[in-house]
Amino acid sequence: HLLKRADISVIQERVPAGGAEVMHYHEVARQFFYILEGEGTMVFEEREVVLDKCQGLEIQPQVKHQFKNRSNAEVHFLVISVLTTRGDRINV
Repeated sequence: HLLKRADISVIQERVPAGGAEVMHYHEVARQFFYILEGEGTMVFEEREVVLDKCQGLEIQPQVKHQFKNRSNAEVHFLVISVLTTRGDRINV
């Protein structure tokens, strides 16, 4: 965590090549993913968005999403959440 408060959190994360989260959503938290290094793919129910270095994407509450690294290198990114996602994540 770079910043951890009840109203906002900023996390710097990394996902190794081939790594992925599980599909999930947040009931009230809004998120913004920003790629610092590498390439990541945000998977939604009906589409995918590839994000390169210096690109970002907002995820609204209730939207099912999954971050994947389909590249051959580690990806580094920021996840900014308003409100915090603590206790707000629902895995599907």
